Amino acid sequence: MAGTRLDPIDRKILAELQADGRMTNVELAKRVGISAPPCLRRVRTLEESGYIRGYHANVNARELGFEVQVFAMVGLASQAESDLTAFEEKCRNWPLVRECHMLNGEVDFLLKCVAPDLSSFQSFLTGQLLTTPNVESVKTSLVIRPAKDEPGVPFDVLESRLKSEP
Repeated sequence: MAGTRLDPIDRKILAELQADGRMTNVELAKRVGISAPPCLRRVRTLEESGYIRGYHANVNARELGFEVQVFAMVGLASQAESDLTAFEEKCRNWPLVRECHMLNGEVDFLLKCVAPDLSSFQSFLTGQLLTTPNVESVKTSLVIRPAKDEPGVPFDVLESRLKSEP
Protein backbone atom coordinates (compact mmCIF):
# COMPACT_ATOMS: atom_id res chain seq x y z
CA MET A 1 0.00 0.00 0.00
CA ALA A 2 1.35 3.42 -0.99
CA GLY A 3 0.62 5.02 2.39
CA THR A 4 2.96 2.62 4.16
CA ARG A 5 6.01 4.44 2.77
CA LEU A 6 5.10 7.34 5.04
CA ASP A 7 5.74 7.25 8.74
CA PRO A 8 3.04 8.26 11.25
CA ILE A 9 4.36 11.83 11.50
CA ASP A 10 4.23 12.31 7.71
CA ARG A 11 0.67 10.97 7.65
CA LYS A 12 -0.30 13.30 10.51
CA ILE A 13 1.24 16.25 8.63
CA LEU A 14 -0.81 15.35 5.56
CA ALA A 15 -4.01 14.98 7.59
CA GLU A 16 -3.49 18.32 9.32
CA LEU A 17 -2.68 20.17 6.09
CA GLN A 18 -5.65 18.57 4.35
CA ALA A 19 -7.90 19.91 7.10
CA ASP A 20 -6.27 23.36 7.16
CA GLY A 21 -3.66 24.21 4.54
CA ARG A 22 -3.28 27.77 5.85
CA MET A 23 -1.81 27.01 9.25
CA THR A 24 1.71 28.17 9.94
CA ASN A 25 4.57 25.73 10.02
CA VAL A 26 4.96 26.44 13.76
CA GLU A 27 1.32 25.49 14.39
CA LEU A 28 1.64 22.38 12.20
CA ALA A 29 4.79 21.29 14.04
CA LYS A 30 3.02 21.73 17.37
CA ARG A 31 0.03 19.65 16.21
CA VAL A 32 2.19 16.77 14.98
CA GLY A 33 4.58 16.86 17.94
CA ILE A 34 7.88 17.88 16.35
CA SER A 35 9.86 21.13 16.14
CA ALA A 36 9.40 23.58 13.28
CA PRO A 37 12.60 23.01 11.22
CA PRO A 38 12.16 19.23 10.72
CA CYS A 39 8.45 19.81 10.13
CA LEU A 40 9.23 22.22 7.30
CA ARG A 41 11.74 19.74 5.82
CA ARG A 42 9.11 17.01 5.92
CA VAL A 43 6.49 19.23 4.26
CA ARG A 44 8.93 20.11 1.47
CA THR A 45 9.78 16.43 0.98
CA LEU A 46 6.06 15.57 0.83
CA GLU A 47 5.59 18.30 -1.79
CA GLU A 48 8.58 17.17 -3.86
CA SER A 49 7.46 13.52 -3.66
CA GLY A 50 4.01 14.39 -4.99
CA TYR A 51 2.01 13.61 -1.85
CA ILE A 52 1.05 17.29 -1.67
CA ARG A 53 -0.02 18.52 -5.09
CA GLY A 54 -0.87 22.09 -4.11
CA TYR A 55 -2.72 24.41 -1.77
CA HIS A 56 -6.10 25.82 -2.72
CA ALA A 57 -8.88 27.88 -1.24
CA ASN A 58 -12.21 26.07 -1.13
CA VAL A 59 -14.34 28.79 -2.70
CA ASN A 60 -18.12 28.88 -2.62
CA ALA A 61 -19.15 28.68 -6.27
CA ARG A 62 -22.72 29.82 -5.61
CA GLU A 63 -21.59 32.88 -3.67
CA LEU A 64 -19.44 33.78 -6.69
CA GLY A 65 -22.42 33.55 -9.04
CA PHE A 66 -21.98 30.01 -10.35
CA GLU A 67 -25.50 28.83 -9.63
CA VAL A 68 -25.44 25.71 -11.82
CA GLN A 69 -23.48 22.52 -11.22
CA VAL A 70 -23.89 19.65 -13.67
CA PHE A 71 -22.45 16.17 -14.01
CA ALA A 72 -22.10 15.16 -17.65
CA MET A 73 -21.64 11.52 -18.59
CA VAL A 74 -19.87 11.34 -21.94
CA GLY A 75 -19.69 8.37 -24.28
CA LEU A 76 -17.13 8.36 -27.06
CA ALA A 77 -17.40 6.59 -30.40
CA SER A 78 -13.80 5.37 -30.16
CA GLN A 79 -11.79 4.47 -27.09
CA ALA A 80 -8.44 4.34 -28.89
CA GLU A 81 -5.76 5.87 -26.69
CA SER A 82 -5.22 8.79 -29.06
CA ASP A 83 -8.96 9.57 -28.99
CA LEU A 84 -9.11 9.36 -25.19
CA THR A 85 -6.09 11.66 -24.89
CA ALA A 86 -7.58 14.13 -27.38
CA PHE A 87 -10.81 14.31 -25.37
CA GLU A 88 -8.93 14.78 -22.08
CA GLU A 89 -6.98 17.66 -23.65
CA LYS A 90 -10.24 19.30 -24.76
CA CYS A 91 -11.59 19.00 -21.20
CA ARG A 92 -8.49 20.67 -19.76
CA ASN A 93 -9.16 23.69 -22.00
CA TRP A 94 -12.86 24.14 -21.15
CA PRO A 95 -13.20 26.54 -18.18
CA LEU A 96 -16.65 25.25 -17.16
CA VAL A 97 -15.28 21.70 -16.77
CA ARG A 98 -13.81 21.56 -13.27
CA GLU A 99 -13.18 17.80 -13.10
CA CYS A 100 -12.80 15.13 -15.76
CA HIS A 101 -12.63 11.44 -14.88
CA MET A 102 -12.18 8.54 -17.29
CA LEU A 103 -14.43 5.68 -16.21
CA ASN A 104 -14.80 1.98 -16.81
CA GLY A 105 -18.23 0.79 -17.87
CA GLU A 106 -21.07 2.29 -19.87
CA VAL A 107 -19.77 5.87 -19.63
CA ASP A 108 -16.31 6.85 -20.84
CA PHE A 109 -15.96 10.15 -18.95
CA LEU A 110 -17.67 11.92 -16.07
CA LEU A 111 -17.36 15.70 -16.13
CA LYS A 112 -18.15 18.02 -13.25
CA CYS A 113 -19.15 21.39 -14.67
CA VAL A 114 -20.09 24.72 -13.13
CA ALA A 115 -21.79 27.62 -14.87
CA PRO A 116 -23.30 30.96 -13.88
CA ASP A 117 -26.72 29.90 -15.16
CA LEU A 118 -28.50 27.21 -17.14
CA SER A 119 -28.27 29.06 -20.45
CA SER A 120 -24.47 29.33 -20.09
CA PHE A 121 -24.22 25.62 -19.49
CA GLN A 122 -26.54 24.90 -22.40
CA SER A 123 -24.36 27.04 -24.68
CA PHE A 124 -21.30 25.07 -23.61
CA LEU A 125 -23.15 21.78 -24.04
CA THR A 126 -24.50 22.46 -27.52
CA GLY A 127 -21.69 24.66 -28.82
CA GLN A 128 -18.65 22.80 -27.53
CA LEU A 129 -19.18 19.46 -25.83
CA LEU A 130 -21.69 17.94 -28.25
CA THR A 131 -19.78 19.19 -31.30
CA THR A 132 -16.45 17.71 -30.18
CA PRO A 133 -15.13 15.05 -32.55
CA ASN A 134 -15.66 11.49 -31.28
CA VAL A 135 -18.35 12.47 -28.73
CA GLU A 136 -21.17 10.03 -29.33
CA SER A 137 -23.46 10.68 -26.37
CA VAL A 138 -23.85 13.03 -23.44
CA LYS A 139 -26.24 12.59 -20.52
CA THR A 140 -26.44 15.36 -17.95
CA SER A 141 -27.66 15.56 -14.38
CA LEU A 142 -28.23 18.91 -12.71
CA VAL A 143 -27.12 19.06 -9.08
CA ILE A 144 -29.96 20.09 -6.78
CA ARG A 145 -27.78 20.32 -3.68
CA PRO A 146 -24.64 18.66 -2.39
CA ALA A 147 -25.03 16.30 0.56
CA LYS A 148 -21.29 15.88 1.10
CA ASP A 149 -18.21 17.43 -0.45
CA GLU A 150 -15.06 16.30 1.34
CA PRO A 151 -11.75 16.80 -0.41
CA GLY A 152 -8.78 14.48 -0.05
CA VAL A 153 -8.69 11.10 1.64
CA PRO A 154 -9.99 9.72 4.97
CA PHE A 155 -6.80 9.46 7.02
CA ASP A 156 -8.60 7.64 9.84
CA VAL A 157 -9.36 4.78 7.42
CA LEU A 158 -5.71 4.68 6.31
CA GLU A 159 -4.50 4.55 9.93
CA SER A 160 -6.97 1.74 10.77
CA ARG A 161 -5.76 -0.31 7.79
CA LEU A 162 -2.12 0.21 8.72
CA LYS A 163 -2.75 -0.89 12.32
CA SER A 164 -4.45 -4.11 11.18
CA GLU A 165 -1.62 -5.16 8.82
CA PRO A 166 0.72 -7.89 10.08
